[in-house]
Amino acid sequence: MELLFKKSTKYEVRSTKTRTISCSIFFSLFSFLSTAQEKPQDTTKVNALNEVTVSSVRAKGKNPITFTNYSKEEIAPRNLGQDIPVLLNFLPSVVSTTDAGNGVGYTYLRVRGSDGSRINVTLNGIPFNDSESQGTFFVNLPDFASSLESVQLQRGVGTSTNGAGAFGASLNMQTKSFQEKAYAEIANSAGSFGTRKHTLSFGTGLHNNFEMNARLSNIASDGFIDRASTNMTGYFFNANYITEKRQIKFFAFGGTEKTYQAWYGLEDPEKLENDRTYNIAGMYTDEFGNTQFYDDETDNYTQNHFQLHWSEKWSEKWISNAALHYTIGKGYFEQYREDETLADYNLPDFNGNSIADLVRKRWLDNDFFGATFSLNYRTPDTDILIGGAANRYLGDHFGEVVWTQFYTPDENRYYDNIGNKDDVNFYAKASQQVGKVNVFADLQYRMVFYEATSFRFDDVNDRFLFFNPKMGLNYQLNEKNSFYGFFGVANKEPRRDDYENGSTRPERLLDYELGWKYNSKKVNFTANAFYMNYRDQLVLTGALNDVGSPIFTNSGSSYRLGLEIESLITLTNKLALNPNITLSQNRNRDFNFQRDGVLQNLGNTDIAFSPSVIFGNRFTYQPSKTVQVSLFSKYVGEQFMGNIDSQNSVLDAFFVNDLNFTYQWNINKGLKSIVFSALINNIFNVEYESNGFFYTFDDTDSLGNITTFEGAGFYPQAGINFLAGATLRF
Repeated sequence: MELLFKKSTKYEVRSTKTRTISCSIFFSLFSFLSTAQEKPQDTTKVNALNEVTVSSVRAKGKNPITFTNYSKEEIAPRNLGQDIPVLLNFLPSVVSTTDAGNGVGYTYLRVRGSDGSRINVTLNGIPFNDSESQGTFFVNLPDFASSLESVQLQRGVGTSTNGAGAFGASLNMQTKSFQEKAYAEIANSAGSFGTRKHTLSFGTGLHNNFEMNARLSNIASDGFIDRASTNMTGYFFNANYITEKRQIKFFAFGGTEKTYQAWYGLEDPEKLENDRTYNIAGMYTDEFGNTQFYDDETDNYTQNHFQLHWSEKWSEKWISNAALHYTIGKGYFEQYREDETLADYNLPDFNGNSIADLVRKRWLDNDFFGATFSLNYRTPDTDILIGGAANRYLGDHFGEVVWTQFYTPDENRYYDNIGNKDDVNFYAKASQQVGKVNVFADLQYRMVFYEATSFRFDDVNDRFLFFNPKMGLNYQLNEKNSFYGFFGVANKEPRRDDYENGSTRPERLLDYELGWKYNSKKVNFTANAFYMNYRDQLVLTGALNDVGSPIFTNSGSSYRLGLEIESLITLTNKLALNPNITLSQNRNRDFNFQRDGVLQNLGNTDIAFSPSVIFGNRFTYQPSKTVQVSLFSKYVGEQFMGNIDSQNSVLDAFFVNDLNFTYQWNINKGLKSIVFSALINNIFNVEYESNGFFYTFDDTDSLGNITTFEGAGFYPQAGINFLAGATLRF
């Protein structure tokens, strides 16, 4: 019997294939395209051309798009080992959570109540979301934050991008590339729960138009939750050929992770109260009736990314960008299973025994490759961009039994399935300045072809054709005030798990945004009202499947209505506030639910995992250029973990605060500087859960009466904990 993989079914399926793109192709193209030997004369022009790599998926200041930019300088003080969703936790409308409880290992992001499978993520303009599950797994990119140049978080539909449709947000990440001067850094940090991070990075600086950067990292942690250990090794490399008119950039990055499973949460109320770190993963009973835990109940995965970008400035008005990419991933998770039926695994009985304990591995072996392109025409008043992408995903999912209590099977595969997906899109964007008004239009046509086999659903061979128009106006009233309005349409295909659950209808979103921006020397302020109207939105039911993966269902008609406010206030030359708040109403319309054997219309209910209040703030005190102290605060209001407004599904509100210190000791004698950093998380030692699950089940008595019962579980997060480190810069 096939059992799909946990965590967005990172382990999905693919047909037999040949890997058609290799590193040699990238290096050959790099050599071919870099024949010219023109030296850059103007660093400003070079940096402007450098932005072309991600300009096709990013919003610009005059666009009527709701977005927040986050720079490497803002990321660096907190970058002591925690994953990207945790580092972005204090951005508007963002809620992050982690399985292990301390921000290392499997971590997740929600924006405006939408989970990671509904957030479009690109790396240098290349899709990162898994093609089948549409989820994002930052655990596969250890210490990727150390190689980031900048991040842009667009909320709502945003501009057209590559990859899965954006139903809550788009996260565009640009990596470091052009570094004019040579450098080297050694960064080490350590802290609570045996957490440690070691990073070595260097760059050659620009010599004869060529430059290279590299990073090697290791992050390990025991985790706050019992046995929620992780050990991750990551790398990053890029080689650049750079002139004022041409940039050719090759990127190779990825990592390997081994993580003990902690994705089942904690369902027992007594343990939640008195033993918050308890982890049921790997639990079994030995022959003497004693509770034991399997040592290798682990997730193991390796993922490598290769990208080749060619940007060309043909004239002062015309710039093009083309990219090839290839991602290869392979891994498995291992589980001890108690009292399993051998026939379900295509295994023979042993001396009349049809039930046995066994150990199984579930594998994903996949390839993702394709090309993106864009052509940009720019004048002071006009910006036209035409682009697109063609990508193919090939994935094999298969399961193996590697041990039973009676015998060790030979090369047993108890399922072997495929999942192939082609994703092609074309778009045209235009931004025209007319006096004080900037007119924006964005048209995208997207074609998705999906083929899959499974024991859980009939063979799939589906085609989806989506037209996604977007338009808006930005009115610059004066130097300080501007107003914008936006309307956008997004369509999204179902995920592999949705076919399993019978939710196979594509989704449609109409997004309305209305905003005001105020900018002065001491105050930057943005207020944005949004109305997101969904048809057949796939909402989280709150339940988990048999391997701990969240289950979605089509909710029919639903909406999100809210107000986002973000500001940066300079109180003095040493003090600054950066608050944000989101107030929203997130509702299913006329939601139907079968309770006690009767289908009931519950009317309008809250959408699962969608708090009505999210507040964040960063208070920064910088007494000198070398010292900075920041207090980060995050409040997440009460939310339901299901869609039926049951009090048993309530996830309590929480308010946590982190304290961050940095001190830069400038030496400039061989060793340029040492930066000391410290981070105290949850300084008030709050006991809270940032995630959970909710489920219902029916029980029939002897008279045939059906009663619906409810249950819930939670993911406890760590109390007060710390990380401290030092970065040596040469």
